[in-house]
Amino acid sequence: MVRASGVRISWAQLPPTVRGAVEDIVGEPVVEAVSQRGGFSPGTADRVVTAGGRRAFVKAVGSVLNPRTPAMHRAEARVAARLPEGTATPRLLGLHDDGDWVALVYEDVEGRHPHTPWRPDEIDAVLAALRKLAVPVTGLPSLREESVPGFAGWHNLAADPPPRLDPWAAANLGRLADLADEGLAALDGDRLVHGDVRADSLLIRPDGSVAVVDWPFGCAGPAWFDTLTLVLNVRLYGGELADDVIDADEAAITGCLAGLAGMFTDLARHPAPPGLPTLRKFQQDQADVMLPWLRQRLAARRAG
Repeated sequence: MVRASGVRISWAQLPPTVRGAVEDIVGEPVVEAVSQRGGFSPGTADRVVTAGGRRAFVKAVGSVLNPRTPAMHRAEARVAARLPEGTATPRLLGLHDDGDWVALVYEDVEGRHPHTPWRPDEIDAVLAALRKLAVPVTGLPSLREESVPGFAGWHNLAADPPPRLDPWAAANLGRLADLADEGLAALDGDRLVHGDVRADSLLIRPDGSVAVVDWPFGCAGPAWFDTLTLVLNVRLYGGELADDVIDADEAAITGCLAGLAGMFTDLARHPAPPGLPTLRKFQQDQADVMLPWLRQRLAARRAG
């Protein structure tokens, strides 16, 4: 199974002007930088230490590495500025944006990604963090509106079916498209939603609490959405987490699964973006987990 990863550059490979801007934000020259694993970005992801011992986390990317990723960093900066006080996420210390290169400088959080396969205690810690995260929020994009293109995946696949489409999905394209439309309608809400909860977007602190990182998809939606994506990640990497942890109407859960499965199936058939050679395989892996899960839920609905 493919892990979330891009072809990262190092701190030393950043343009000198970008390194200088980061040092202006942290207030001292950087003397040490350690690249971090995980996440889909071809840019840097470094824990840095300054000459005076200050610490920060830096993620930076330019359009030469991937033309879309700088816009994602800008979106993350906008979300970070709107996060409610007390949100379990590192504080954004500063932003550098020269029109090409974008660098986000965060406070450094001591912690590590959850173990995979997932451990029960760490699942419980993440569930507790997600419950605290789901507070009312204003000024962020709507999850429903942001999901419109992705949840059209089955419609796209019906209009242009790929040759190796899952046979069950191919035989049920119309039904899956209808379910995804129902799922899209269920995504209205006013709660803070991370939008992409995975093991690599979570840090377990030494005291066992959880910090939620990487916020380009932060939006307003229903409180249960992030829990659903956590269940997906547990199913993907191994572990035990039942559907009943998702506090939502059964039809909403099934519709949302249909929408996400269509999105990943549709995206996975496209060429890999620059600097992200494993992204399409990772999307296909998620689709391959979601389709049997969706079939199981639909079978249970018929039996009930």
